[in-house]
Amino acid sequence: MTRNGQRLLMLIDDEPAQRRLVSAIAARRDWRSVFAADGETAIAMLGTQDGMQLDAILLDSVGPDTASQHLIAELRGRRPQLPILVLTADGSVANAVSAMRAGATDFLVKPYAAERLTAALETAIGGSTAGELRPLTEKIPALLGFDEIVGAAPEFRAALAIAAKAARARVPVLLEGESGVGKEVVAEAVHAASPRGKKPMVAINCGAIPANLVESELFGHEKGAFTGAFERKMGKFVEADGGTIFLDEIGEMPLDAQVKLLRVLQSGEIQAIGARHTREVDVRIIAATNKRLAEEVEAGRFREDLFYRLNVVQVTIPPLRERIGDVPALARHLLARIAEQPGLRPLGITDDALALLARYDWPGNVRQLQNALFRAAVLCESDALTRADFPQIAALGAQRIAGPTSQMATSGGVTLFKPDGNLRLLEDIEADVIRLAIGHYRGRMTEVARRLGIGRSTLYRKLGELGIDNAA
Repeated sequence: MTRNGQRLLMLIDDEPAQRRLVSAIAARRDWRSVFAADGETAIAMLGTQDGMQLDAILLDSVGPDTASQHLIAELRGRRPQLPILVLTADGSVANAVSAMRAGATDFLVKPYAAERLTAALETAIGGSTAGELRPLTEKIPALLGFDEIVGAAPEFRAALAIAAKAARARVPVLLEGESGVGKEVVAEAVHAASPRGKKPMVAINCGAIPANLVESELFGHEKGAFTGAFERKMGKFVEADGGTIFLDEIGEMPLDAQVKLLRVLQSGEIQAIGARHTREVDVRIIAATNKRLAEEVEAGRFREDLFYRLNVVQVTIPPLRERIGDVPALARHLLARIAEQPGLRPLGITDDALALLARYDWPGNVRQLQNALFRAAVLCESDALTRADFPQIAALGAQRIAGPTSQMATSGGVTLFKPDGNLRLLEDIEADVIRLAIGHYRGRMTEVARRLGIGRSTLYRKLGELGIDNAA
């Protein structure tokens, strides 16, 4: 850290424009930047006074060549504890694996939002895994149906049941939940289960687009409509025509863009910037937010009329700390998907590692768990992940242990007692057990009936009596 309290970032980049951009973004969080045009200059600078005070290194860019990997390894060798973040225009998992094995701390694919970069810098120096840049694991395709989504906790299965019912209708769906809980996975499942499943689903992160470009991204523009509009652009609503548009972080949408989105919901028509005529589109909207939109409406940051238009069906996805009992099954499922990526292989995970993961409260939710597993899998040299492969989680877990509600979930995902200390009704407990079984066995009803020791006809009778949807 520099004398005036600022943290010091070394940016290794030969493009002056990129250096100015990164420096300006970092300065917002009280970082001062020093620059090196190449690796040789950077290594020489490590011996200077500023080099000795560095808090992080940002390297642009890492590609398929080995030169970048050698540079990362040399930087890591000279500064073993210094966070090294890498930028690249090629977001392949293979490149990421090579960079991380060489010693990189984190990885970001260009173009990136400013908040991604600042969050990564804060996370790197804090030694946590909760606020990673754009996790490499986001590139692992999800595309799961409802019966493939892992999770047996009653609240989670109840949320999925609502989403599954909504999938068959044309109405908008609003997904609420903390960052990383899997809102996009649920959105994809809604789309896949809908009559539009064979049509495109187009996703757009409203928080990652500059405010002055949101309208153009959503609705398109004509050539010459504004300065820099050198050619005609087709907006996301046109791309999604006949299918679904997923508006992630809808709470970040500027108010003027909210007005135009409301008109689309009311009329089914869009008008590109600079266009003389409107165009009719047939698009189903699924919106997601990590905020409580009702509170945003009260604060005047979100339009009330748009909120009610989007909130026809609301699905609230519980955070992972409230369904800690799902962590072992989730971990095994995510490891299987990670193993399919280039440069990686199938790995087991030991009981002591699972116990460690189940004791942490996962502020970054499923995304953080996936990222932690990915990092461990990249660096693991044995055939199974152990507690030793999660040193950051072990260190952080001493301060962030899952609370009583989560501990109850680890004993099976079924709560026996009410808050007043009395037992819950038997039919309520039975309903939770059946939901847990349906989730655990991924909706395979024959297997659910067999494991519960009842016949299929008895199981379906109980589903009707208890009001449980098959997706629950």
